[in-house]
Amino acid sequence: MRVLVTGHHGYLGSVLMPLLVAAGHEPIGVDADLFVDCTLGTPPAAGGWRSLRRDLRDLEREDLAGVDAVCHLGALSNDPLGDLDPELTYDINLAGSIRLAELARDQGVERFLFSSSCSNYGASGENLLDEQAELRPLTPYAISKVKFEAELARLADDRFSPVALRNATAYGVSSRLRVDIVLNNLVAWAVTTGRIVLQSDGSPWRPIVHAEDIARAFVRLLAAPCEQFHGEAFNIVPPEENYRVRDLARLVSEAAPGCEVVLAEGAGPDPRNYRVSGAKFLARFPDFAYKWTAAAGARELVAAYRAAGMDEAMFAGPRFKRLPWLQRLIDSGAVGPDLRRRATDAGAGA
Repeated sequence: MRVLVTGHHGYLGSVLMPLLVAAGHEPIGVDADLFVDCTLGTPPAAGGWRSLRRDLRDLEREDLAGVDAVCHLGALSNDPLGDLDPELTYDINLAGSIRLAELARDQGVERFLFSSSCSNYGASGENLLDEQAELRPLTPYAISKVKFEAELARLADDRFSPVALRNATAYGVSSRLRVDIVLNNLVAWAVTTGRIVLQSDGSPWRPIVHAEDIARAFVRLLAAPCEQFHGEAFNIVPPEENYRVRDLARLVSEAAPGCEVVLAEGAGPDPRNYRVSGAKFLARFPDFAYKWTAAAGARELVAAYRAAGMDEAMFAGPRFKRLPWLQRLIDSGAVGPDLRRRATDAGAGA
């Protein structure tokens, strides 16, 4: 298939693109490329696909000509970033996404795979949640995801098959690393400071999933008949991969022996608290098997950080944290307050 991937230079997109090529697809990437200087190690070669340096809000009908499927990853990508400017989050994650889905449907794109989030469940307590559970989004980021899922359901028809992948909190190595997500963050504390610092009291539940396994789920859905997922949502989380944050800290301490676990100053309960079942996806696609566990991912991250020479200054700086990096771009004038580039190089890239 010819697959348009928004956010292909992001944390997940950088992992997905090579898998699409390996599966025989023809991916076309679209990314504003605001994180071009946020690469861990050697920048990846863009082998096997074409890239457009473009804000997803600026895509036009002709950009979707001949496209069979869209993998929509592009977004302001986490809860703190959503708080930078809630209206901007809705402009990109909701209005921009609706416009993209409408363009895709009008251009005859058959399938639309949306990277949603388990953060949609918000403050849901101890119960194990399936896709029928009440959605309780707490942040502009999560609210935008919930509202766009509803819009996708409205757009679905016999020629346009959308699906929402409600990803658990991602972790793992990517060339466009992030250390502002829980397991990646805890490992970075351990490797660079010898301490594992919890920003909450450690009691909240989080479902987690490796970035590669999220990408593999996208590839699996591209191979499925549309009737297997048409208009549905799937939680993307492996069995037994719901953890309290303090238990993730314990796994990190085993991967990086000798580190102490401490609470950040003022750490208290986090209202974002949810446990999620991924049984529906595995029942629908029984040939799919997750490759990663949190324990294996912690070991992978320890090795990658050490190989890259990550130190405390690198970890504390803005390079691998989405909100501080975007704030730096705004302050420098590289992008406007709407996060559009002020340079004129918005055309096709290599």
